[in-house]
Amino acid sequence: MTASEQDFKNNPLGTKTTLEDVTDAFEFLDDWEERYAYIIDLGKQLPAFPDDARLEENYVHGCQSQVWLIHHYDEDTGKLYLLIDSDAMIVRGLAAIILVALNGKSPRELLTTDIDELFEELDLFRHISPTRGNGLRAMVSKIRDIAAAQAA
Repeated sequence: MTASEQDFKNNPLGTKTTLEDVTDAFEFLDDWEERYAYIIDLGKQLPAFPDDARLEENYVHGCQSQVWLIHHYDEDTGKLYLLIDSDAMIVRGLAAIILVALNGKSPRELLTTDIDELFEELDLFRHISPTRGNGLRAMVSKIRDIAAAQAA
């Protein structure tokens, strides 16, 4: 199965599930055990990832787990759409948070979004392992590289 344009655009992360939803949930949930459960639930919203896209060129290096990322640039709207998958449930959830913040934006909007501020606001780096933090940064870096190439 190859991802179609609709597969990218039907991704609920960044459209139906918004950044405000995520920050509100983090404020509402009292402890990190509940927040981890919420992060894992977010990961369950990731759309199906095409098996034929699990290629070296789509692999995100620097992650402890296996992570793949593909994109679609819609020339009509100027927006960049992303699909991410991982073999680890918590990483799928962290990828979902990235998608909520960055999916469906123009490359320029994406490049000017302060994702580190979001991670700080959610206090993620204090509550995930350093290797997971490196993986989170690697996903964002690959997305920024894609956006920079589209913006050029």
